[in-house]
Amino acid sequence: MPTSIGHALAGAAAAWGADLVPGDRAWRTAPAAASWYRRAGDGLTVACAALGALPDADLLIHAHRTYTHSVGAVIFVGIVATVWASAKPANAKRPIARVALMCAAAYGTHLLLDYLAIDRVPPLGIQALWPFTRTWYISGWDLFLQTERRHFFSLATLWINTRAALQELLILAPITLAIWLIRVKALAGLAPELPRGDHPPQ
Repeated sequence: MPTSIGHALAGAAAAWGADLVPGDRAWRTAPAAASWYRRAGDGLTVACAALGALPDADLLIHAHRTYTHSVGAVIFVGIVATVWASAKPANAKRPIARVALMCAAAYGTHLLLDYLAIDRVPPLGIQALWPFTRTWYISGWDLFLQTERRHFFSLATLWINTRAALQELLILAPITLAIWLIRVKALAGLAPELPRGDHPPQ
């Protein structure tokens, strides 16, 4: 299964990809003079990167690749994001459906990457359709390398995981960069230049 590096990159790509969906997107813009952090979508993009990696937290409860790696979890994340966006103060509210889509898509990238990865630890794959079924699914395409979590700081494990992370970067970084560049062009005309610290109209 992919490393957290690949998963976080995919989560950020999902956030930027959601910015390409037509609709109310002006709040995702920032002046050219703003910091890269603001232009990249600030905390929401960071949250999406974290959501991309979050399902592997199930390693802490010895339930890896089960219900946290499922459409049920994606739906749950979408619901939580909806509640969060709805509860924001009136002057900081974001389009609720767009925020929910962005967060759910970021989380969902984890399932996609794991589904496309090598897995040699039975049961193979993920319980992608939980709670509707506990069947395990894997594509067999072996696009991403197997990682190792035992003896985490041994030289052998570090080499295996470093090689996997580098391969993920080779595959995902160009895709993410392309989405970023398209996003920059798509958002460029949506809001006027604003002084630093100002916010786009809601």
